[in-house]
Amino acid sequence: MYAQLIDDNAQHTLASCSTLELKNLSGDKKEKAYALGLELAKRAQAHSVSQVIFDRGTFLYHGRVKALADGLRAGGLTV
Repeated sequence: MYAQLIDDNAQHTLASCSTLELKNLSGDKKEKAYALGLELAKRAQAHSVSQVIFDRGTFLYHGRVKALADGLRAGGLTV
């Protein structure tokens, strides 16, 4: 699973993260998506970002998509 933090005004990617980058992950896909949200939140805060808009595209808001958003919130971002 991949996620990006994009500044739409500047049309610039601030941070990106993938479950492939994260080491020592165990559990099901939802737990990995949650960990991805935590890591992306940490990277966002390194760029002084505290509030984001979660664009899920055409994906329904449940399962891994919801777990990613929950990880972002748990990491300290306002979604």
